[in-house]
Amino acid sequence: MEDDADIREQIFHNTVRENIIFLLLLLLLYMSSYAIIRRFRRQDREDYFSTDEDEITVYRISLWLCTFSLAVSVGAALLLPISILSNEILLYYPDSYYVKWLNSSLIQGLWNHVFLFSNLSLFILLPFAYLFTESEGFTGYRKGLMARVYETFIVLCLLAVVMLGMTYVMSALIDKEQSNIHTLLNLWTYYLPFLYSCISFLGVLMLLLCTPLGFVRLFGVVGQFLVKPQFLRDVDEEFFVAQLEEDCLSRRLNLATATGKSYVSPAPMCLVPVSPGCEDDIMENNPDILMTLQNGALQSGLGERLNKVQFRRKVLDKQRHTSSLQRNLMYPVAMLLLCALTAVTVLMVLQNTLELLIGIKALPLSTRQFSLGISSLSKLGPIGAALEILLIFYLIATSSVGLYTLPFLSQMRPRTKMTSLTHIIANCGLALILSSALPLLSRILGITNFDLLGDFGRIEWLGNFKIVLLYNLVFAATATLCLVNKFTATVRRELYARLKSFLLTLFHKPQRHRSTSWMSSSPNPTSGKED
Repeated sequence: MEDDADIREQIFHNTVRENIIFLLLLLLLYMSSYAIIRRFRRQDREDYFSTDEDEITVYRISLWLCTFSLAVSVGAALLLPISILSNEILLYYPDSYYVKWLNSSLIQGLWNHVFLFSNLSLFILLPFAYLFTESEGFTGYRKGLMARVYETFIVLCLLAVVMLGMTYVMSALIDKEQSNIHTLLNLWTYYLPFLYSCISFLGVLMLLLCTPLGFVRLFGVVGQFLVKPQFLRDVDEEFFVAQLEEDCLSRRLNLATATGKSYVSPAPMCLVPVSPGCEDDIMENNPDILMTLQNGALQSGLGERLNKVQFRRKVLDKQRHTSSLQRNLMYPVAMLLLCALTAVTVLMVLQNTLELLIGIKALPLSTRQFSLGISSLSKLGPIGAALEILLIFYLIATSSVGLYTLPFLSQMRPRTKMTSLTHIIANCGLALILSSALPLLSRILGITNFDLLGDFGRIEWLGNFKIVLLYNLVFAATATLCLVNKFTATVRRELYARLKSFLLTLFHKPQRHRSTSWMSSSPNPTSGKED
């Protein structure tokens, strides 16, 4: 009896400790997510600073729901790094007193909580936040906050019924045997996980599209924050030239604005006629013709040219104040690091594809109970585990950068202090879908051998060999094509220009010979008159 009491007491203390850890982690993620949303949300009278108290309450509630959803998405993205790091810590410090709280039950519970809150945020909280902001209350009902709550709740219930019907139809089309066994009463046990598996399938597909684009785009993003090395250039001279040009443009713009005149004083020597509506094209092709513009086109042209010169002057000033060691070392090291990470990722995907074809590698569907601290997940030990964590963070960065490179999502990119609440809700939904699919993608591509725990490992399409192999082949092919297109674009453009100029000269020479031969063969009219 005493042993049973001790076991029950130990289970109780473990449960309390795990819940406290989950709560602290949630609070940390919530505060960081709120700081991110506060940086991007619009801060004007249209959204938050409204005179209506109900609008302020609706905005705050929707903002809290978005913050919670973003915190869950960040937690989903950190599942694999935390699990891999915990396994290595328990492997090298199994008897340490300071890591007694870190066990398999804690990591398993973390995966289960993230899966539960992902479904809750994706299917309930984010739709409620969007419908709540768009609601106005039913016609004929007393206006107020509760009227909007009733309308949102009813519309959300109707939407849930529609989604449930679509899920039932899709499950009947995909797997008739399982749909005949399960009824609509099995909502939480079959249909909701089936709907989540479909969304995760689309999320992995989106990651396959945006991650290779992120490989290419990340080189440009890093180049914007780091100063490129400048060889055989005098940066100080270019800075002073840009500064003088900025001062000249500022004086001319102030003169045109103060006097109200639409011409430059003194007037240019030669005016080139410009047709209306073609000022922008002429300025891009030949900036010197800017001084020939008249009317309002002159002031707008001067303003645009001044903004470009100011930006160039700031870049040159940053290059001037950067040390030569940082300028000549940091940028090449960063570029080499990005190239190495990209190459290692593509090579690991190719290796995983070959192992799947041969039959060495098992499918990512979880079929066994995993225990932490038994063995290392990588053949390289802690170095391999650190490399896996680094590659997972690299996938997070590239997918985030490449997501808004897609044509149909470029308009959804959040902007600092300029993002409306509806765009915040949409971006939180995208982040939740992609972060929930990130553990699946990492396991499918063979980036890590850590088994997917909880309901993540029970997604049925992970056991389909054709789908897993297709995802590996698509990722390897798209990543290779994007990188080849990135690094050979300049060479291809130069070859095309040289070939075009060669063909033009080749076809123009015969016409020139014909014209000269015709002129030589034609009789001279003056010679007849002289005779």
